[in-house]
Amino acid sequence: MSEKNLVGNKIRQLREAREMSVEELAVASHSSVELIQQLENGALIPSLTPLLQIARALGVRLGTFLDDATQTSPVIVRAGRSEQIVRFSGNCPTPQRSTLEFSALASNKVDRHMEPFLIDVHPLMCADINLSAHEGEEFIYVLKGQIEIMYGKEQYKLNTGDSIYYDSVIPHHVHASGEHEAQILAVVYTPL
Repeated sequence: MSEKNLVGNKIRQLREAREMSVEELAVASHSSVELIQQLENGALIPSLTPLLQIARALGVRLGTFLDDATQTSPVIVRAGRSEQIVRFSGNCPTPQRSTLEFSALASNKVDRHMEPFLIDVHPLMCADINLSAHEGEEFIYVLKGQIEIMYGKEQYKLNTGDSIYYDSVIPHHVHASGEHEAQILAVVYTPL
């Protein structure tokens, strides 16, 4: 099963468990009915902001879309490679490939407050960059390559070994700088 379908199936399961219609979830998450249907059917590579809004509307953490069986013991991920990977699109209207590949580093950990991810950041697919915002905070540490973060009206370039911590309610966008791949460790906190 592909990562798109994993996320879509989990959204459908959570929505149905809450006895919500697609229309009710669309309204609650400030999304369109079409977007919810495309995600649930695995026809769309999601972008992060709508997925965060959907998670909030369902009353779950973003990582819940990756959880299979919760556990209370420590979660160990060997060599930074989780089996739980979600690919997110960039800003292109009809994305055909992902620009961000999130490897969940705490999937299945019950009652967690942080969402740590190892993220492979690919070069942008199109020239348009749309900033997005969501409640919470983000911490990013660059493991390799160079990334650019647009944050409000500011722009920051970070190299290997650099980090940034910011409030994600400010519109922002993270992407690889130039045409080279990058990799980051990101910890996302979004209040329920």
